[in-house]
Amino acid sequence: MSTVSTGDIELARAVGEFYHDPLGFVLFAFPWGKGELKGHAGPRTWQREYLEQLGAEVKRRNFNGSDPVEPVQMATASGHGIGKSALTAFLILWILSTRPHAKGVVTANTADQLRTKTWGELGKWLKLCITGHWFDYSSGKNSMSLAYKGHHESWRVDAQTCREENSESFAGQHAQNSSSFYIFDEASAVPDVIYQVARGGLTDGEPLWFLFGNPTRNSGEFREAFGKNRHRWVTRQIDSRTVEGTNKDLLDEWEKDWGTDSDFFRVRVRGMFPSASSAQFIASDAVARCIKLTIDDDDVTHMPLVFGLDVARFGVDRSCLVVRRGRKVLKVIVFKEKRELMQLSTVVSQWINGMNPLAVFIDGTGLGAGVVDRLRQLGHRQIIDVQGAAKASKPIWGNLRAEMWAKMKDAIHDGLDLPDDPRELQDDLIGPEFFHNQRDALMIEPKEAMKRRGLASPDTADALALTYAQDVATRMDYSSLTLEPEEMASY
Repeated sequence: MSTVSTGDIELARAVGEFYHDPLGFVLFAFPWGKGELKGHAGPRTWQREYLEQLGAEVKRRNFNGSDPVEPVQMATASGHGIGKSALTAFLILWILSTRPHAKGVVTANTADQLRTKTWGELGKWLKLCITGHWFDYSSGKNSMSLAYKGHHESWRVDAQTCREENSESFAGQHAQNSSSFYIFDEASAVPDVIYQVARGGLTDGEPLWFLFGNPTRNSGEFREAFGKNRHRWVTRQIDSRTVEGTNKDLLDEWEKDWGTDSDFFRVRVRGMFPSASSAQFIASDAVARCIKLTIDDDDVTHMPLVFGLDVARFGVDRSCLVVRRGRKVLKVIVFKEKRELMQLSTVVSQWINGMNPLAVFIDGTGLGAGVVDRLRQLGHRQIIDVQGAAKASKPIWGNLRAEMWAKMKDAIHDGLDLPDDPRELQDDLIGPEFFHNQRDALMIEPKEAMKRRGLASPDTADALALTYAQDVATRMDYSSLTLEPEEMASY
């Protein structure tokens, strides 16, 4: 700062006080209540809350300027018109004004969205910002950047389109002694490969990552920030009807035309992910209703108690045990630590001894066969080996796994009391898609295909589906209960 004026030195000192306080910076840096901002005392309520939470996350990490800290990752799903682009401008100007030599990339789903909305909004707020004269702003069609004067290479943010072939533009961004940041606007439409490459910029310094958008897709990295990866993200879902300044007349018109529960209204107004994608097998809203459903234990005491055990087969998969009695799922037990088959068998044996289920359905494919054998050696007569690739009971299903999932889906639509914990159960249930094989029989997407889409293996849902492998009577002849594959049907 030695080449700047005394006034700018004092300004830099003042702005530096807002390192952990983005809301304080926004209130300080813009002429609220004057000129173009006449009638505005500050950001909208949700923007204030967002900035306050961001400040708390930054302060908690307490970056010392050299030792890397855990990334701040915030994802916001919302309806239209809430002021996402304005908040994006606030974030960029706060970061570049308070963090010397910070580097960032901003992207959006289309070049037009990026240039006219996201980058255009930045230009508007830059003119109003007390530190705006520190920066050179470019809005050219092929060159959109904001850089600190005299330090264009090391202290800047660039706008990049998010085409997959442009993924290299998101690689190699590091700011070891400052902040490396990414802002994704309309994040649902950003290709997953861009997310994967961007993660390389989160390894040092003080990384910051902000996602905004309408939740248009039930798959992909943006959806997973609210699903299986939610433990890594600070998430918000904002209903446009609750935000000041939105076009309430238009929102009311949409509500009348589409209905509050329509996917159009859920996505465009309520900031909720659609109930089902075109190929999604179990609808999100059906699962959500079951999460809220409560069935008294007395109503199911006469029903048989059954277990479903899905045994982990791959490195990041987890073994899961589900306990169900009729229309009530009593327990979902996730063995988060890797266990040897004998250790897993011992733990499951203890659960069997403690609860005395009438039937224990185990995925006997691969490693599961060892658990089946061991539990039978321990004297548990109710063990049933389930082969997912076995022939289904009717030709409408391509294999036994599809049949189990179809029966579980019917149970969910009829009303199945599902626990809210573990939270991944909901994501596992709605994750798989379906298709039809050459014989026009229903098939459920294999776990390997889900992983190629960036989704986790639906271990908890598979364990629940196993409890529907066969109808269980109040009393059972275990000698007749074996689900060995009569005819293998390929996945």
